[in-house]
Amino acid sequence: MTTPAARADVRAYACPITFVKTRIALERLEPGEVLEVWLAAGEPARSVPASAAEEGHVVLGVEPLGPDAFRVYIRRAAPPAEESAPAARAAHPSPGGDEWP
Repeated sequence: MTTPAARADVRAYACPITFVKTRIALERLEPGEVLEVWLAAGEPARSVPASAAEEGHVVLGVEPLGPDAFRVYIRRAAPPAEESAPAARAAHPSPGGDEWP
């Protein structure tokens, strides 16, 4: 297992705050770095890895951290590429057919 760049202990929080705090911790990392997240068993341990994967991050592993908690390793994904202004205008024409400024 890769050594985590950071750790977030969110065992004291309920969903959806668990993923909000996880997302903030991931945003502080560089793409490719690993976050170790400590989660309470139950809903947080199910939803945080699923939500991270839905956002494009890589869940490297989930393992028990005592009887009522789990440790999850998440590798931060690269941020999505920004659309250029001309491409955005072509993909989303203005309402009413007028040209974009």
